[in-house]
Amino acid sequence: MRIAALQHDIVWEEPEATCTHVTPMIAEAVGDGAGLVLLTEMFATGFSLATDRIAEPPGGPTEAFLSDRAAEHGVWVGGTIPTRDPAVGNGLPVNRFLLVGPDGTRYAYDKLHPFSFADEHLAYGAGDQTVTITVDGVRLSLFTCYDLRFADAFWRLANDTDVYLVPANWPESRRHHWRTLLRARAIENQAYVVGVNRVGEGNDLTYSGDSVVVDPMGESIAEGVDYTEGLVVADLDPAVVADVRDRFRFLPDRRN
Repeated sequence: MRIAALQHDIVWEEPEATCTHVTPMIAEAVGDGAGLVLLTEMFATGFSLATDRIAEPPGGPTEAFLSDRAAEHGVWVGGTIPTRDPAVGNGLPVNRFLLVGPDGTRYAYDKLHPFSFADEHLAYGAGDQTVTITVDGVRLSLFTCYDLRFADAFWRLANDTDVYLVPANWPESRRHHWRTLLRARAIENQAYVVGVNRVGEGNDLTYSGDSVVVDPMGESIAEGVDYTEGLVVADLDPAVVADVRDRFRFLPDRRN
């Protein structure tokens, strides 16, 4: 599978403008051969807590944007969307990672760990289940931003995961944590980790990007340019995961 992570800027709380902005980047990624295109956390609005203004119902305009691009290009497209779904969230919207296929197939993961340090837990409800899917023979587990700090959530899915997808809005001030945790999750689970983060300014925060694809040995195989929009493209092979796990049999030794 060839994946393209879109390290992009966001027009604050302006989903239509941001969707227009990233549309040519998605087309460029497809032109580079990507079969899966991953945008950032709250890719159309920025990391906003103003859910009265930005939260959408399931099937809303931002979800439709992902669906339209997937169908147009014949690829999978994903990112997170503030979603007001009465079936989940205990009355609050959720930060929903939506991955949409070219035939309209949808997979949804609601962020397990709202970022209480920034009061996300007051505006968004927590998800209650993990999500692992298979796309084109590759097993993908979906997480979002702050989830990265909770190693046990990743570990529980390791045996059934080839690739962890982690869209984020991770500020420059803690970029060392982001870069380190992505590599740690790859090494300890012997899997690929794709971390995609925004660039630019939003809500008085600066974002440096630092998007990266890390292989099962913890080595970076593709990286974004700091503070710069662009594509991070890599080929991910489940056979590499299987080989690493066969040569270095760490996973069976863990005691739960």
